[in-house]
Amino acid sequence: MIDRRQCLGGLGLAGLTAAGALAGLPSVAFAAAETDHRLVVVLLRGAMDGLSAAPPFGDPDYERARTGLALPPPGAAGGALDLDGHFGLNPALARLHARYGRGELAVFHAIASPYRDRSHFDGQNLLETGSTRPYGLADGWLNRALEGLPGSAREGRKELGVALAPAMPLMLRGPAAVTSWSPSVLPGPSPDLVARVKRLYAQTDPKLLAALTSAAEANAAASGMAPGGAGGDAFVALMTAAARFLADPDGPCVAMVDSAGWDTHANQVGPYGVLHRNLLALDAGLEALAAGLGPRWPQTAVLVMTEFGRTVAMNGTAGSDHGTAGAAFLVGGAVAGGRVVADWPGLKPAGLYAGRDLAPTADLRSLLKAALRDHMGVDPGHIERTVFPGGGEARAFDALFRRA
Repeated sequence: MIDRRQCLGGLGLAGLTAAGALAGLPSVAFAAAETDHRLVVVLLRGAMDGLSAAPPFGDPDYERARTGLALPPPGAAGGALDLDGHFGLNPALARLHARYGRGELAVFHAIASPYRDRSHFDGQNLLETGSTRPYGLADGWLNRALEGLPGSAREGRKELGVALAPAMPLMLRGPAAVTSWSPSVLPGPSPDLVARVKRLYAQTDPKLLAALTSAAEANAAASGMAPGGAGGDAFVALMTAAARFLADPDGPCVAMVDSAGWDTHANQVGPYGVLHRNLLALDAGLEALAAGLGPRWPQTAVLVMTEFGRTVAMNGTAGSDHGTAGAAFLVGGAVAGGRVVADWPGLKPAGLYAGRDLAPTADLRSLLKAALRDHMGVDPGHIERTVFPGGGEARAFDALFRRA
């Protein structure tokens, strides 16, 4: 097991220096050549409780600090799923836990964006734009990153990215060619109507013809993803559709998936609580993505993140309030996982941020930069100048990905 403070110092702040830190882990890449990799970014809107998703059951102050919210230890009924003897996963993430055992999951804890206030709107804006302050940039970091992809990732693709959302999320807005898709509650147009409109546009407006053709192809690529499909879960349907897009050799190489409803101010715990249902959906959705990608899964990485964490202590309505640091996940066949990366600050009252939150000791941008540089092959200079301008203090993690 990697020492947590040594791990963050080595991975996030100073480059990996300890020769023994990766003993027993898969071979890893420090710089990406031109490849045909896939990247999925899942944004959990509302602030996932990282202390419940990845409970630090080995912290001696955990049960006291989280009275009413703490999970039982591993081995107990409803207990956490052990990762490394100190951290675990929520039992609702059983399939994700199995991927940890196969070396396909890395868990990042006490991690946060540069945002230090408690507004969902401002926190999500900063997380999506990649700015150092809310509303500091007008487009999204993921779209800007697409413009820095190597030639092999861009060649032959009409769109480089796809958003699985009702509207284009800010994270993917910008000059790079992207598209979006979401299930429709309305019946689709008949093939005859589409053909007639195409003939009309062919004579009158080539741009509208191109847009209609692209939309029809996107709908065909994600056919079968109606609401209530894939087990009746909307998030599973979106992840299944994302797999269809990314499995196409000429389709997008990057997908962004929205998941809302993670704001758990009340009735957070228990098998019928909103957090448990959301974690079950996240677990099922990630499994559906892997199944849909099939042979493409070994070239895939999935970033799961949220705008900020939640308070350590339970509030007066059996929930938790807006906090600061939390947890993030990196999962996929391309991930050198089976480990927790955390410079753990502890849950003693004196060590909490603002006297109430898990203190941030890692920068979420360090994880995003590593995924762009080492997995997608984006030039480091482009990342620093264009994708995350002004964010030079957040050094990319090293050694998070397997060699191609």
